[in-house]
Amino acid sequence: MEDLGFHVPSLVVYLINFTILLSLLYVVGYKPILRMLDQRAESIKDSVEMVDRVREEAAAQQVEMQQQMEEGRQEGQAMLTQAREIAEKIRDEATSKAKQEADEIVAKARESVQKERDEAIDQVRQHFAEIAILAAERVIDRSLDGKTHKDIIEKVLGESADLNRS
Repeated sequence: MEDLGFHVPSLVVYLINFTILLSLLYVVGYKPILRMLDQRAESIKDSVEMVDRVREEAAAQQVEMQQQMEEGRQEGQAMLTQAREIAEKIRDEATSKAKQEADEIVAKARESVQKERDEAIDQVRQHFAEIAILAAERVIDRSLDGKTHKDIIEKVLGESADLNRS
C-alpha cells in the first residue's frame, strides 16, 4: 500500500483522528443541534395548536356575540312593542276619558237647557195666568177668587199643552 501512496500508520492515525473528530462533533454539535431543532419543532407545534385554539375560541366568541346581539335585538323589539301597546292603551284611555267628559258636559248642558226651558214655561204660565185673570175679570166684570182662577187656568194650559203635543 505504500506503493500506492498510502502510509498505513498515518492512515490509522487519520482514521482515529477522524473518528475522534466525528465523535466530538456528534456530542458537541450534532446532539445540541438536533435538540435545538426538536425544541423548535415542538414550539412551532405548540404555536400552531395555540393558534388553532385561539381561532376556535374566537369563532365561539363570535357565535356567542351574534347570539347576544340577536337577543338584544329581540329584547329591543319586545320593548318597542310593549311601548307601542302602552302608548295605544294610554291614548285609548285618554280618548275614552275625553269622550266621557264631553258626554257629561253635553248632559249638563241638556239639563241646564231643560231647566231653563221649564223655568221659561213656568214664567209664561204665570204671566198667562195673570193675563187670563185680568181678561176674565174684565169679561165677567167681577173678580173670582184666586184659587178658582188658578184651577181654571191650569186646566186650560193642560188642555193646550196636550193639543200642542199631539
